[in-house]
Amino acid sequence: MQIYLVGGAVRDQLLGLPVTEKDWVVVGAQAEALLALGYTPVGKDFPVFLHPKTHEEYALARQERKTAPGYGGFSFDTNNTVSLEDDLLRRDLTVNAMAQDPSGAIIDPYGGQRDLHLRLLRHVSPAFCEDPVRILRIARFNARYFYLGFKIAEETLQLMRDMVNTGEVDHLVPERVWKETARALHEPHPEIYFGVLRQCGALARLMPELDALFGVPQRAEYHPEIDTGIHSLMSLTQACLLSQNTAVRFASLIHDLGKALTPADILPRHHGHELAGIKPIKSLALRLNLPKDILELSLLVAEFHTHCHRALELTAKTLCTLFQRLDAFRRPERLELFCLCCEADARGRTGFELRPYPQADYLRGALAACRAISVSELIAQGYTDAALGQAIQKQRINVLNLYKKTAQAE
Repeated sequence: MQIYLVGGAVRDQLLGLPVTEKDWVVVGAQAEALLALGYTPVGKDFPVFLHPKTHEEYALARQERKTAPGYGGFSFDTNNTVSLEDDLLRRDLTVNAMAQDPSGAIIDPYGGQRDLHLRLLRHVSPAFCEDPVRILRIARFNARYFYLGFKIAEETLQLMRDMVNTGEVDHLVPERVWKETARALHEPHPEIYFGVLRQCGALARLMPELDALFGVPQRAEYHPEIDTGIHSLMSLTQACLLSQNTAVRFASLIHDLGKALTPADILPRHHGHELAGIKPIKSLALRLNLPKDILELSLLVAEFHTHCHRALELTAKTLCTLFQRLDAFRRPERLELFCLCCEADARGRTGFELRPYPQADYLRGALAACRAISVSELIAQGYTDAALGQAIQKQRINVLNLYKKTAQAE
């Protein structure tokens, strides 16, 4: 039995990056040998075991054979004659197909070190095209290592296009698409993930509502970048600078989906794009099986982001209605997430990246003023039921009118 460190740990070690987790492959053994040593089995599709002390994953060396469409359509061979080279050959990228033996020597049968030097993400073998998840993974890796100068090899990008054209990508299940997308949103350059998917044609199949924004013009005086798709990616970039929250990042990306539905005869203006965005967001959410909190925030940002941009112009009544629609009186954290998305939108424009966004603080202050109202005092005055609700509403509007006058005076 021989044990090797494999995959991402070897790759990142060679890049001089921190190694956050280690995966191991076991060659020349079967499951019984690991069980006898106290390893715990966890693999469902093929034998993976947890080390009894470190709890790191140890997998038996394996070969794969394509048996059906999609990422689940494989049979596995884990007999003890499978070599290390056989196991590495089934991996996606050359930079992930390296191993390290106990002495520290690197085993690199497929040129991973060469491609690290060239800053290339290149497939190991034509078997790459058998697993559509690899399209998402390579896009995510590009988003992770883009800052180091990595790019996708042209022949690999062509394989990805072929996978889209042959329909292999259509076999991806929503949960896996969202899982990879959510992880990509927290890479150093998540906008690259969506750019790669668009480049190979997968974005049009997996997220057509987002893909439809590219090429849609906007008014140059407000959007010097012109293209709505580019603005969406720029908004995502700004959201990443403002927040680690997944919902904030994704809602910022898709806040303008309604602009793809703007009638051609009124372009580059986009009257009514806010409400128009509701339907495509719901459609996208259904396709990706989005978590409820992300869908809710995305819908609110789409419908009300221009309210936030015009916050200082809103009447007290409109402000109060906005807070109610956001459910901000009960959930003030919702306003905070909303404001971050709107700030990302405002700054996600060429030349506007460093502009101040006082609207966010204005709304935060307005909500704080409303939340300072003492409901118990109103109850003590005898208000109950519907009358209490009306009294609270009246107080909020009075407070907001005073807040607005004070802010204008300053």
